[in-house]
Amino acid sequence: MVEIMLDNLKEYKIILASNSPRRKELLGGLGITYEVKTLPDIDESYPEDLDAEEIPLHIARNKADAYRSMMQPNELIVTADTIVWLDGMVLGKPKDEADACRMLRCLSGKIHQVVTGVCLTTLEKQKCFATVTDVTFAELTEEEINYYVSRYHPLDKAGAYGIQEWIGYIGVQNISGSYFNVVGLPIQRLYTELKNM
Repeated sequence: MVEIMLDNLKEYKIILASNSPRRKELLGGLGITYEVKTLPDIDESYPEDLDAEEIPLHIARNKADAYRSMMQPNELIVTADTIVWLDGMVLGKPKDEADACRMLRCLSGKIHQVVTGVCLTTLEKQKCFATVTDVTFAELTEEEINYYVSRYHPLDKAGAYGIQEWIGYIGVQNISGSYFNVVGLPIQRLYTELKNM
C-alpha cells in the first residue's frame, strides 16, 4: 500500500509552501520527494467571526490561492497554518520576547487547543482539513518562562512554544490528539489524505 501511494504521488510534483523547518522535517519523514516554494507577503488575515478550526483553514486556503496562477498541471501544493486557541482567543506568533512571556503566562496551568489547517491543492481539485489537539500545561514559574524565552527565542511559533523543546519537556502534562499536529503538521492525517489523492 505504501509503494502504491508513493507511486500514485509520482505523477505530482509536490510543493511544500512553507519555510518551517518542522514542517519540512515531518513531510520528509514520509519518504516523499518534495520541494519548498514560498511566496512573500501572503495575506494571513481572517474574518473575526471565524471559530478555532475555521481560522487556520481560511489562512491555508489563502496561501493556496496565492499559488494558483503559477501552478503547473502536475503540481500538488501543500499549504498549512497552525494556531493556538485559548479561551476563545487566538495566540499567534509573538511580536517580541515580552509578548512570548505573556503568552506562556496565559497558557500556564490551562488546557488549550492547537489547530492546524491543511490544504492539498492541484489545478483540478482541493482537499482541506483541520486537526485539533488538546494540550494541558502545568503551572509555569516566571523563572521557567524567562529561561525558555531567553534561551530558545520562540518568536516563530504560534503560542510562543515548541512542544519538542525544553518547555514541552517540563511543561506539557497531557496531550489528547496528534503530537505532530502540535509540532506543526498533522502528519498521520496528511498521509491518509495523500493516499487518497
